[in-house]
Amino acid sequence: MEKVAITELLDTCLTAGKIMTESGSEVYRVEDTMDRIAESAGEHKSTSYVTATGLFMGIKGSPYTQLENINERSIDLNKVAEVNQLSRQLANKELSFPIFAESIRNLATVPPLFSMPLKIFCAGAVSCTLMYIFGGSWVDFLPTFLVGSAGYATHRGVKKLAPLRFLNDFVAAFVIGLLAYLMTTWQFGHEIDHIIIGAVMPLVPGVAITNSFRDILAGHLLSGTARGTEAVFSAAAIGTGIAIVFKLFY
Repeated sequence: MEKVAITELLDTCLTAGKIMTESGSEVYRVEDTMDRIAESAGEHKSTSYVTATGLFMGIKGSPYTQLENINERSIDLNKVAEVNQLSRQLANKELSFPIFAESIRNLATVPPLFSMPLKIFCAGAVSCTLMYIFGGSWVDFLPTFLVGSAGYATHRGVKKLAPLRFLNDFVAAFVIGLLAYLMTTWQFGHEIDHIIIGAVMPLVPGVAITNSFRDILAGHLLSGTARGTEAVFSAAAIGTGIAIVFKLFY
């Protein structure tokens, strides 16, 4: 393989790492992928360090080091899989580095695979399904679908309008609790607790909690603890939103 310029290599590795980190990948997987990309390009002495808010990468014996900020984290496992697939193709020499780098830059600008209306519909479907699994009745199936959809739509809308961490979790949970109360008050729903339990499930930071434990078990204590703390604050915001509704109306 033709020798790749170090600056271009670092830029490509950091772009790939940023895509994975912002899409919900574990820290140890990001570091491993970045190092494998560098090794596939002929640099066997790369070193990378990834946290929840930043990526650092350099080449041992070289003055070149670059960093990349992580400003937003979401869940898009399709992009994580795409980066993994491209890195495997590069390692197997199925792709040249220029084509790989161009594919990574294109992937960074690709919009989410699923549209927002579809995500809202799926959030409602997940809500009513889990409500029934957790002991609810078919009577609350439609109310839970509507409340779950409205809660998720609120969560995404508030995040776009006011990019303040955990505010969207709190407001969405409050809306879910209020709508569930209104549903049962108007006799459209039957059990408020089952409606709320089902509707908040799409907001629960399950992936963040899982990644936190996996990072800690892999030895990345700082990143694992940071993600775990973020998940705890998110869960607390959700619980506070629901609690305020009960405090005001019960």
